[in-house]
Amino acid sequence: MQGESRMDTKKKHYKVAVLDMYEGAANQGMRNLRDILEDYRFYLSYDIFDVRGANHLPGLDYDIYISTGGPGSPLLSGAAWEKNWLKLIDQLWKHNRVHEQKKHVFFICHSFQMACQHFGIGEVTKRRSTSFGTFPVHKFQDGIHDPLLETLPDPFWAVDSRDWQVVQPDFRTIERHGFKLMALEKIRDHVDYERAIMAVRFSDEFFGTQFHPEANAQGMIAYMKDKEKKAQIINNHGQAKYDSMLLHLHDSDKITLTHNTLIPRFLEMAMYSLAEAHA
Repeated sequence: MQGESRMDTKKKHYKVAVLDMYEGAANQGMRNLRDILEDYRFYLSYDIFDVRGANHLPGLDYDIYISTGGPGSPLLSGAAWEKNWLKLIDQLWKHNRVHEQKKHVFFICHSFQMACQHFGIGEVTKRRSTSFGTFPVHKFQDGIHDPLLETLPDPFWAVDSRDWQVVQPDFRTIERHGFKLMALEKIRDHVDYERAIMAVRFSDEFFGTQFHPEANAQGMIAYMKDKEKKAQIINNHGQAKYDSMLLHLHDSDKITLTHNTLIPRFLEMAMYSLAEAHA
């Protein structure tokens, strides 16, 4: 098991709430997250909440929260489920300000974009074209030695699938609240576009990425080799993009390394912190 080397198995069993933001849309994200969490089943249990489809959210009785990616616009609209999601995030944030035993939260893609709006990190805008594929992600200054990212190379590789982006960081707000920019989008010398913010540390316990760290290389390879999906990808993005994605997915130092590092390390560090506070 990935966490055995640093976890004390005599500590309590931890509870994880997975905030499913996919609204019933077909996806690999939920399967990938389940697979990662199953690797830690000796230490934790998890429940899944259909946030957007059923307005179903957990209370504060969980130790760790993972809020997923999802389809559609991440722009805050005032929907009932959205208000309840934001209320939960605020409750978790306030809890951590007054309690020694913290709540740990990881935001992925759609959830990350919503969180960045809520905390005033930057602007969320529509991309000129869909970002889809495997791409290098470059560490920003604070990301070089961050405990979640420090063992990854610079740049590291990630799966990206989005029509929206977080740009125009508000450095006054970031500095005032102690937020830290962790990573930026790939360098694109051939276009004059601002590089999107790809990861943020909101606090010691709150972390988020605009890419999909849960993406599993083997699952994506199987997905891409399906005849219908292959034709769709080539039609939308071209043969060269398809071929390069397969190449990167087969490279153990790229997507597999990110998959094996980020969320597993987040879980281990969260459980270690909780165990220390519980001792």
